Amino acid sequence: MVNRRAFMKSGALALFASGIGGMPNFIAEAAGCNKIWTPYKKNKVLVCIFQRGAMDGLMAVSPYADPALKILRPGLFMSPLEKEGSLFDLDGKFGLHPSLSAFQPFFKENRLAIVHGVGSPNNTRSHFDAQDYMEAGTPFNKGTSSGWLNRVAGLMGHDATPFRSVSLTNSLPRSMYGDNESLAISNLQDFAIQMKSSPSVNNLTAKSFEELYDQTSSDLLNKTGKESFDAMKMLNVNNIKNYQPAKDVVYPSSPLGNSLKQIAILIKMDVGLEIGFAESGGWDTHVNQGTTNGALARNLKDFSDSIAAFWKDLAAYQDDVTVMTMTEFGRTAHQNGTGGTDHGRASCLFVLGNDVKGGAVYQNIKSLSKEDLEDGRDLPVTTDFRSVFSGVANRHLKISNNKILFPEWSGNSLSLLNT
Repeated sequence: MVNRRAFMKSGALALFASGIGGMPNFIAEAAGCNKIWTPYKKNKVLVCIFQRGAMDGLMAVSPYADPALKILRPGLFMSPLEKEGSLFDLDGKFGLHPSLSAFQPFFKENRLAIVHGVGSPNNTRSHFDAQDYMEAGTPFNKGTSSGWLNRVAGLMGHDATPFRSVSLTNSLPRSMYGDNESLAISNLQDFAIQMKSSPSVNNLTAKSFEELYDQTSSDLLNKTGKESFDAMKMLNVNNIKNYQPAKDVVYPSSPLGNSLKQIAILIKMDVGLEIGFAESGGWDTHVNQGTTNGALARNLKDFSDSIAAFWKDLAAYQDDVTVMTMTEFGRTAHQNGTGGTDHGRASCLFVLGNDVKGGAVYQNIKSLSKEDLEDGRDLPVTTDFRSVFSGVANRHLKISNNKILFPEWSGNSLSLLNT
């Protein structure tokens, strides 16, 4: 069993729904007290979704107007002019894959922005290294001990509940490693049951919440005990088990759909969530990538349908939430001999929110002619991922210190939000 002091020293902590590792005493004991305070105030929430495996940005958001694309991808080329399964034309240059149809209304409503040609300045084509660099936020330094989302939490400058930074995954993502508290919870209902049945709750000796937190040396918990306690009381198994999404909202029965549904629960319960994380796998499309059918099309549909369900489910909470996606790199500009694409360089990402300067594809792509491709084969990175990540964090979460957020970087943040 991890004690309060050890939890605070270790910082980020992964909690598994199966109960491996047990429940931190300070969480379990807080849940066992009987005092109730007013609900924790709502905060701005940043939800990040990592598409692991390297999404083909040239097919998700296709520069169909570039004549070189059809030459490079004769079997994968798509356009808005096709009779069936056509792209959704965005701006006369780029088209949205038909499997991303759930995104089309958001784009038209100016709530969805697309950044193309985005990626890491490090040209590694290793999935592991590229993901590690992106989540650490230091593309040329593997020794960085913290992740960029953990540093975001540290820069917020205000008190928080233990549920400020939560990943709905089996283990803590690299981006949440560090000294600031983060949780990885694969299943909220199992987590709540475990918290409710913890022996430390049954054997609780502290007479009050204040006395409990007087026992710890943590400045954070001493300052925010009341808010933390309230969060624990609200996250109970019955609330989770009986949760009903907003009217007409149906989440896909997929890992991503389930994770986003649980993030919606945390947001609506006002337990103090400010950073949410989910992931989607299966984007490594080396073979039989397909156009309107195939692995990529299925992934894109699940991806967009899950995000659309999440967004509609938030209803009145939408003003407080921004969703940002990311992938470690893109795919080769040309198709390979097995009807797929190999590891490339730049891809695209999506940012959704009511304050987003949407309805536009932000890009500095020259062309897909061989002379404009990196190494004659890849869409070059023309937008550093840190410029996007910092811009969203700066505007949405009011983070101002980019030197701490992204060490070794002195670029300009991309302004994608109105606030």
